Amino acid sequence: MFVFKAAVVGAGTMGGEIAQVVASAGIPVVLKDVKQEFVDQGLAKARDVTQAQLAGLVAKEKITQEDADRQLEEILGRVQGTLDYEGFGDVDFVIEAVPERMEIKQAVFAELDAVTPGHAILASNTSSLSITEMGEATIRPDKVCGFHFFYPASMMRLIEVIEGEESSEETIQAAANLAQQIRKTAIRCGEAPGFVVNRILNSAVSEVWRVTEEEGLEVEAVDTVIKDSGTVPMGPFFLTDLLGLDTVLHVAEHLHESYGDRFFVSAQMKELVGAGNLGQKTGKGFYEHGN
Repeated sequence: MFVFKAAVVGAGTMGGEIAQVVASAGIPVVLKDVKQEFVDQGLAKARDVTQAQLAGLVAKEKITQEDADRQLEEILGRVQGTLDYEGFGDVDFVIEAVPERMEIKQAVFAELDAVTPGHAILASNTSSLSITEMGEATIRPDKVCGFHFFYPASMMRLIEVIEGEESSEETIQAAANLAQQIRKTAIRCGEAPGFVVNRILNSAVSEVWRVTEEEGLEVEAVDTVIKDSGTVPMGPFFLTDLLGLDTVLHVAEHLHESYGDRFFVSAQMKELVGAGNLGQKTGKGFYEHGN
């Protein structure tokens, strides 16, 4: 199946970037959220990312500023912001990117099942939750799969394509083909807590969290040491702020529940989330962030 039109539900941290990636590949995309301010934030993110990408090409003299201006309008012209499902009647592929709560995702999948054509694939950007349970909210579980981007979606090449118990081979292959169509690299994986990347990543990061708290270390110092090692572009605490502490905490708790004490849950992170300090999106997390 070739995707001629896509949709993204949830214009938050990832949604705007995902819509930008899809639009940059020449595919019209509908970007939906429940409030206009969220839609506007997603559209602004898509614009910022596109401008930065094109500015880099201009700086390298690969395109002219005139070309950049034209491409900017073309790409953003493919992204349609909306508060309802009116534009979903002819989509081929939907990417859900709402908060990591199963009850929210199941509600969205039930709505998508009712408003999209029968051939459309319904995919989730979840980083750890059950694809099978999401599929149970629809009458097309064979057309439900995971399609997990990594932050920032505009730069990270990898996508996890996750098979639920009812996902058909045709659905998984179509998702892998879309990943290639939007210039990403797909890895297929089964349905297990954390899938592939988060299970590996969190097994390492949880040890950083554990040592930081047990030894009473400063998060800034830990981030600096890890960043200066040259193995990663930023430290794990700063990355957590960018991803959203609530999202990261949910994944950490899910992995702890699934695999036991080898996956550590940061008490400091729980305290920050409890206080409403979720990282960059609220202006404060492990770090202070300017508006």
